[in-house]
Amino acid sequence: MTIEQLIFVGLNGYALALDRDTGEIVWSNSDMKSGYVTLLLDGDRLIASTNGYIYCLSPLTGEILWHNPLKGYGMGAPTAMVSVRGQVTPLLVAQAAAEAAASAAASGG
Repeated sequence: MTIEQLIFVGLNGYALALDRDTGEIVWSNSDMKSGYVTLLLDGDRLIASTNGYIYCLSPLTGEILWHNPLKGYGMGAPTAMVSVRGQVTPLLVAQAAAEAAASAAASGG
C-alpha cells in the first residue's frame, strides 16, 4: 500500500487510513487523547492534533513516532496546520515503504 492509495480521517480521538478505492480501514489509531482530531500529511509524516497534543504518525501504519503535549498552549483544536512540503514525492513514498518493510521484517510480520 502506498501513501497515494490512502485517505486519512480524524474523528472522535481516532486517526484512520482508508483505502481510497474500497473505503476499507487500512489502519486505525486510538492511542491519542480523545476529542476532535485535525490531520496534516507532511510528506512522509502524518501530523495529528487533538486536545492540545500533537502526534506524529507513520502514514502507512498509524504508529506514533513521537508526541508533544505542548504544555502551556491550551487544550483546543488548532486553527491551522500548514506544511511547506506540499505533495508527496516519489522519493518520500519509496523511503516510507522501505521503512515499513524493515519494520515488518523486524517484528516478524
